[in-house]
Amino acid sequence: MDDVTGAQLIAESLKTQGVEYMFGIVGVPIIEVAMAAQAAGIKYVGMRNEQAACYAASAVGYLTGRPGACLVVSGPGLIHALGGMANANMNCWPVVVIGGSSDRNQETAGAFQEFPQVEACRLYSKFSARPSSLEAIPAVIEKAVRSSMYGRPGACYVDIAGDMVNAKADRSSVRVVSCCPPPPVSLADQNEISKAITALKASKRPLVIIGKGAAYGRAEAALKSLVELSGLPFLPTPMGKGVLPDDHVNCVAAARSRALLQADVILLLGARLNWMLHFGLPPRFDPKVKIIQVDLCAEEMGNNVRPAAALLGDVTAVVLQVDMGDQCQSCTRNVVSQLLESIQKAGWRYPSDTDWWSTLKEKMAANTKISQALALQTTLPMNYYTVFHHMSKLLPRDCIIVSEGANTMDIGRTMLNNYFPRHRLDAGTFGTMGVGLGFAIAAAEVERSQGGGRRVVCVEGDSAFGFSGMEVETMCRYNLPVVIIVVNNNGIYSGVDPETWKEMAKLGDLSAVAPPVTLLPEARYDEVMTAFGGRGFLVRTVEELRGALEQSLSDWTRPSLLNVLINPSSDRKQQEFPWLTRSNL
Repeated sequence: MDDVTGAQLIAESLKTQGVEYMFGIVGVPIIEVAMAAQAAGIKYVGMRNEQAACYAASAVGYLTGRPGACLVVSGPGLIHALGGMANANMNCWPVVVIGGSSDRNQETAGAFQEFPQVEACRLYSKFSARPSSLEAIPAVIEKAVRSSMYGRPGACYVDIAGDMVNAKADRSSVRVVSCCPPPPVSLADQNEISKAITALKASKRPLVIIGKGAAYGRAEAALKSLVELSGLPFLPTPMGKGVLPDDHVNCVAAARSRALLQADVILLLGARLNWMLHFGLPPRFDPKVKIIQVDLCAEEMGNNVRPAAALLGDVTAVVLQVDMGDQCQSCTRNVVSQLLESIQKAGWRYPSDTDWWSTLKEKMAANTKISQALALQTTLPMNYYTVFHHMSKLLPRDCIIVSEGANTMDIGRTMLNNYFPRHRLDAGTFGTMGVGLGFAIAAAEVERSQGGGRRVVCVEGDSAFGFSGMEVETMCRYNLPVVIIVVNNNGIYSGVDPETWKEMAKLGDLSAVAPPVTLLPEARYDEVMTAFGGRGFLVRTVEELRGALEQSLSDWTRPSLLNVLINPSSDRKQQEFPWLTRSNL
């Protein structure tokens, strides 16, 4: 009799379903699951916090299109992972969480770390279940992987009772479940396509918005053809950056507020009219704007603004094999290609000499001039714009940028260009702080496995870095050559200088007098990295910044951290609107 353990069945089932990466923290009862995963050919990365592990696993899902696995212990271990599951659901990224739980014969008896895990995870996932037997494990794993990818992607949870991990079953009694295929795709109704084309042709001030759904959907080739054939201006959302290059002639990101405010027709591709796009409502949008909405989720249609055309279908490029007699011709079909075909048939192109293009170009030039003036300031301590300006001159064009923090992320988004799809990961739809190092570890592991040769650069605010800072040990342990740049302003949004801090300390207990936004001035985050064997740099000047970054980018053997001290009162340039729209809430 060929016996197989529960741990082996979990690992082999994940491998069969195309899961290549697992992140987690082992302990009772799931140590053997991690060992079995490695034996099955799955790469296991041991993290320092389950939340960061789940962030990493979800980032793999976004980067590869196949979910990563997150392995956690029972009770508190799973609870720590819930933040990552919620973040994956909000971002629509596939991830499968495997959680150990108490033995079945100890349920309701007060077992070690007993917790209603399946029930708890239902709020944070698309699918949550415990296999009823060892023989059921392959089917449940397949459903979790499939559910994480099909429809709107998200998190799925599989609960494994502790006594099932080392229990054995006869392999011949276990039903083999083959790998689930890629998600099925659908095309939009042709009548809605016609409505969309009519609206675009009648538009005086059209705009295309490219969201991270288009990036996840690998729609870059079709979108490039659509934008260049139609001549339409486009605006990427933060993680939509790079689907088309930020330096593309049709990109109007530098005039974002003006473009949103004055557009009369907006083609919304893989993005939602949530807080990130100010709900599509005044005062940030024209009250009469017509929205052409492309989404694979029917429930998303009409949220906040009723669309002029609802294109329910996949942005995702899918290759269909069309029987051509003796030949088999490949062609791409998706909602974008449907629009492209209709535009081609109509022979329509938006003119490049319109008042709308002139308005956008004038605003872009004005904003760029303001940012450039801030970037070229030579005063010390440096400001955000100076730091990002010099970083942008040295970063490889194909580097993957991970970014989080308040001003660090917002200003960095405008100053650091992306030229390729899925090359920017940030706090995302949920606005989650603490994702950066987990995302960077995932990106570096994928790059190493795929031999892409691209650098991973993690740009952190000092507050954001603190959430998952211990993951620098993970980077050092696995020799992941991530370059971390901590833009250190001594606080959350803003801080104080060391002299002011000392003066405040003289006033009494700092918990009573220190502003809640302040952090320890000039904290030595660089020494955290060197403590584990990585390279650390303390940076105060432009020359030190450029030198440290050049050294870090040339070192492929270990991670580096640049602790860049900036003016604690440095801020964004004057904005037309506050970053968070409240008037319609």
